[in-house]
Amino acid sequence: MLTTTNAIVLSKIKYRDNDLIVKCYTQKYGLVSYLLRNVSSSKKGNSKSAYFQLLSQLQLVTLHKNNRSLQEVKEVKVHYLYSNLQTHVIKSAITFFLAELLTSTLKEEESNEHLYTYLETTLQWLDTHNHYANFHLLFLLKLTKHLGFYPELPQNNESWFNLAEGTFQHHKTNMYAVSGENIILLKHLLGINFDKLNTIKINSNQRQSFLKMMLLYFELHLEGFRKPQSMEIFNQVFNS
Repeated sequence: MLTTTNAIVLSKIKYRDNDLIVKCYTQKYGLVSYLLRNVSSSKKGNSKSAYFQLLSQLQLVTLHKNNRSLQEVKEVKVHYLYSNLQTHVIKSAITFFLAELLTSTLKEEESNEHLYTYLETTLQWLDTHNHYANFHLLFLLKLTKHLGFYPELPQNNESWFNLAEGTFQHHKTNMYAVSGENIILLKHLLGINFDKLNTIKINSNQRQSFLKMMLLYFELHLEGFRKPQSMEIFNQVFNS
């Protein structure tokens, strides 16, 4: 039957000669793959393909059938038009990195309204704000709340954080317990929202170190998680 849902584009790949397979995280159905037919064979098809840029926020009318691996898009329009997220050099690098990470992270084929709203609102925040140097760090940290492994909050000035257990500790208990600047930053990020990102003052090396720690945290808690291949390029662009 025909159904309408908002959707965020995560990836697209060429299929056969003129088709595309687009993976989206949707408001109604969670992760869905769509087949776009003949989008490379006509001007009309290319126009349709242009909607499906990474992390675009769309409204789709689809012919949704349960247990079908590839769904069909009947109509598409922009739900939220970005002002510069996909054109600004640094923001577009963040977009590419986050799209790859979310493709590796989001697996559920069912609705998760809270997670969808989180993705929608935070991407709109990034699009409309200028203090975004540490956006991706807070984005990843808050994403863990929706994925089920948000860190337990510190209690008594613990100086270690156990990545495997997601808990703060007074002593190192295994190889995944870490301390130092990353833990100071982690505690700070746990206590703020996106509008307070401008209070975070760190250099590029600290930013890269914390990101590396967060990706290990994801790897330890998500089966099949793969670190984004774009991370090296992302760091080069972001810290140039």
